[in-house]
Amino acid sequence: MCGIIGYAGKENAAPHLLHGIQRLEYRGYDSVGMATLNNQKLTVLKDVGTVSEVDKKLHFTTLPGTLGIAHTRWATHGGVTKTNAHPHLSCDKKIAIVHNGIIENYKELTEKLNGHLFISETDSEVIAHYFEEKLKSKTMKEACIAFMKDIDGTFAILVIKHDENNMYALRRDSPLVLGVSQEHVIASDLYTFSDKTKKAVFFENDEFAIISKEKYQFYDRTGKEVKKKVHEFIWEQEESKQQQYEHFMMKEIMEQPAVVKRLLLSLKTDQKDNFEKLLKLIKESHKIVFVASGTSYHATLLGAYYLHQCEIEAQTLIASEFEHFASIEEDTLVIALSQSGETMDVIDALKYAKSKKAKIVAVVNVPYSTVQRMSDLSINILAGQEVCVAATKSFVNQVTLLLSIAQHFGFDVSLDELPEKIISVFKRAPLIEKIAKELAPTRDIYVLGRGLSYPVAREIALKIKEISYIHAEGMMGGELKHGTIALIEEGTPVISLVCNHDQAMLSNVKEVEARGAKAIIIGTEIGDIVVPTNHDGTFGILATVVGQLLTYYIAKEKGLPIDKPRNLAKSVTVR
Repeated sequence: MCGIIGYAGKENAAPHLLHGIQRLEYRGYDSVGMATLNNQKLTVLKDVGTVSEVDKKLHFTTLPGTLGIAHTRWATHGGVTKTNAHPHLSCDKKIAIVHNGIIENYKELTEKLNGHLFISETDSEVIAHYFEEKLKSKTMKEACIAFMKDIDGTFAILVIKHDENNMYALRRDSPLVLGVSQEHVIASDLYTFSDKTKKAVFFENDEFAIISKEKYQFYDRTGKEVKKKVHEFIWEQEESKQQQYEHFMMKEIMEQPAVVKRLLLSLKTDQKDNFEKLLKLIKESHKIVFVASGTSYHATLLGAYYLHQCEIEAQTLIASEFEHFASIEEDTLVIALSQSGETMDVIDALKYAKSKKAKIVAVVNVPYSTVQRMSDLSINILAGQEVCVAATKSFVNQVTLLLSIAQHFGFDVSLDELPEKIISVFKRAPLIEKIAKELAPTRDIYVLGRGLSYPVAREIALKIKEISYIHAEGMMGGELKHGTIALIEEGTPVISLVCNHDQAMLSNVKEVEARGAKAIIIGTEIGDIVVPTNHDGTFGILATVVGQLLTYYIAKEKGLPIDKPRNLAKSVTVR
């Protein structure tokens, strides 16, 4: 979840680290910190808050030295405090570390390091003390080998020490990549340095590296040298700026017609070969099993619906429960959807699928990610950089891709008109904003759907929860009577998704109205907000766009931090 960056070069490290950590802030914004080395002295600045808030107070670029590390935190172990912020130091303040991941046996290690003073509540601090202890009898390289053997858990770690101009990097199940140019930048993802270099070296599991400004060398967990390939990558995702928009969320919502066009064109040109290979794999497979988390899971629910309409056996499972419920065989095709391509639950699910010898296809928004590299085939949804934690345009492009697949198997849908239909939804923004202002004071909202609109109900409810901080429940309309209707009181808002005059959904509307609910209909023919389609497939996307706008305006009315909601991060890289 956290973001880490290290710099080794000829220039002052601090400006490079600050720029990189700003680009990594989507991974966590509870606290931020930086450490640099100068004249055999480590200097650390850190505090609670966003990068801009802390930099305004501490002035990171005043730190001297050409070697340094930085960290932006999403809290897992220990509260959001300055003491718990990274970097962490050893007792003698001669070692500084930053860490993304979870050290599962940190309590056991802490007990063994009983002569060391622990000042934070984090699992990460044990890393600094571990290396301090090992260096009493070992070289740093030998300490890295011992660390790989002794540590249980996930980690991407950067270590610097006071008497070396080297940075040590270790990785297991947390993303880490080295940017190669006249200087070396190592970070949680390519975006951190994609404006500086297009050459990268990717860490595999249980590898560590020694990096200086002149060179780098990789090793496996036993200390054997590993020859690594330098990848020349293409980065389609330009640096995102708010431009005229008050928040990135609105900017990214408004980009949806353009990114849909870009994806549809790509499937006919740049990605045509891979798309045709995907269609062939689907035809040859006994069944399709989607795996995803969060918003991406809701997209796969739609994908399973579309393929069922084409008489293709398909199901979807939430990644964190995949191994408990999946039935995977060699002729099963597993399709993984992940915006970041680094979602730990998805990665774990793919390891299980690989153990069953299933074919794997990745549908990602970030190229060269772990999920992509684990897969036999990959499709990029080309949604572009998302800064807001809430997934908007990435969801719409995931669903557009799934509709494109279904279209080739006979699903009747016209996708060429989709960008203009989304623009037509934007024209309803004043009405949506008016409804949002009425909903802002409420405590609970229920969103009902059936068939295709059920996944959309789930997605709209998720957006309301994470951005508007309102308890929202997206559910099947048919399940309303089996318990949830007991919660409907006078004035309780219930949003119903009514496609093509769905009589069952209209019955649900009558049921909640009879209990005094404030009924709101998003529909194709009737409703408070009518979207411009009479087709099942595109209704799913257009109703979701309505939900995105509704969520945005509710949160804006409440004065909430729309782009950076509390307790959340964009990329979930821990279990």
